[in-house]
Amino acid sequence: MARNPFVGVWRLVSIELRSEDGRVTYPFGQDAFGYIMYSEDGYMSVALMSANRPKFASEDILGGSTEEKVAAADTYVSYCGKYEIQGDKVIHRIEVSFFPNWIGVKQERIFEFDGDRLSLSTLPLLVRGKQQTAHLIWERV
Repeated sequence: MARNPFVGVWRLVSIELRSEDGRVTYPFGQDAFGYIMYSEDGYMSVALMSANRPKFASEDILGGSTEEKVAAADTYVSYCGKYEIQGDKVIHRIEVSFFPNWIGVKQERIFEFDGDRLSLSTLPLLVRGKQQTAHLIWERV
């Protein structure tokens, strides 16, 4: 049986959003940071964030001002669940998500491997009021 090429830990190289008019933006900056992990038993987890996120004034993990919480939410995305490979797509079946609307949802990612790099691209999704596609490049750790 061939080894599953997804299995392992991948560090984010870049993330960009492309709008329908061809405009490219960097939702977490050009120095965004994150990891995606795929296990042999069919689970995955991803966390993405802006680099150098501002710290809260308090060390209370569930505390913080409304402004601090909004800034933290605007600079972070995370979800996990099961995954499966279908042709040129990997399907993430989300069980836990920072964005509650994705819980119980499947997210399709078009994938391509190039050596120690993995490219994942979304189908169009709503980001800041516009339909856009996300394009992420990961490098095997």
